[in-house]
Amino acid sequence: MSSLATPHAETPEQAVRAANRSFYAAFESLDLAQMETIWLQEDWIECVHPGWDLLLGWEEVRESWMRIFANTQRVKIALSSVWAHVEGPLAWVACTEHVTSAFATGFDEVLVQATNVFLLRDGAWRLVVHHASPLPAKPKGTVQ
Repeated sequence: MSSLATPHAETPEQAVRAANRSFYAAFESLDLAQMETIWLQEDWIECVHPGWDLLLGWEEVRESWMRIFANTQRVKIALSSVWAHVEGPLAWVACTEHVTSAFATGFDEVLVQATNVFLLRDGAWRLVVHHASPLPAKPKGTVQ
């Protein structure tokens, strides 16, 4: 009997959490090619950015990322309250995004509640829904 431990296989929840982290890494990269690897490119996928109307299908979603990336010089996203659930080939992650963006005119800091839905396709978790809604700003001097 060997004393070497068997490598621990990644659970579906760990894989979905990793896919979610990859989405935010692509977002922070401001690189459309990297973002394209995250999404399932179908005509039925959905995306709602804070303050935007519903975007349907890969072409609309891709165009939205092009616009966001073209108008953003830098973005940093920290996540909190991350919750993930896997149900067969479907999984969703709810999280709070702490977004700091740099533009030509200055900086913006916002809190956003997001839900990301992933579908297992060809062995990889692909994003099919991103829904992000702004959270009200906390008054300065308050404790969370």
